[in-house]
Amino acid sequence: MMVWLKLITSALIIASVTELARKFPLYGGVIAALPLISLLSIFWLTVQGETVKQIQTFTMGVILGLPATIVLLLVVYMMIKHSFPFVLSLVAGIIAWSVFLGLQKLLFEHFNIHL
Repeated sequence: MMVWLKLITSALIIASVTELARKFPLYGGVIAALPLISLLSIFWLTVQGETVKQIQTFTMGVILGLPATIVLLLVVYMMIKHSFPFVLSLVAGIIAWSVFLGLQKLLFEHFNIHL
C-alpha cells in the first residue's frame, strides 16, 4: 500500500510541475529546481522508520550529487540554446554528469576525504 501512495504522490507532483511549466516555463523551472524529490524521499524514509544515520547519509548523497546535476543542466541548456537535438543534449548532459561525478570521486580520494 505504501508503494502505491508514494507512486501516486510523486506522479501528482511531477504532473503538476510539468503542467505549470507548460503555461509558465520560468516558474515551472524554479519549482522543479526545488528539492521536492529529496524532501519527499526524506519524508518517506522517516515514515518508513529508517534510522537518523540512514537519512543523514542519504542527505549527504544528495548534497554530493548537486554539483554534477548543475553540470548536467548547464550542458543541456547550452546545447539546446545552440540548437542541438534534444536527445543529443540529454545524452551529452548525462555523460558530463557521469564524468563530473567520477572526477569528484577522484578528487575526494586524492585529498583523502571520506564522507
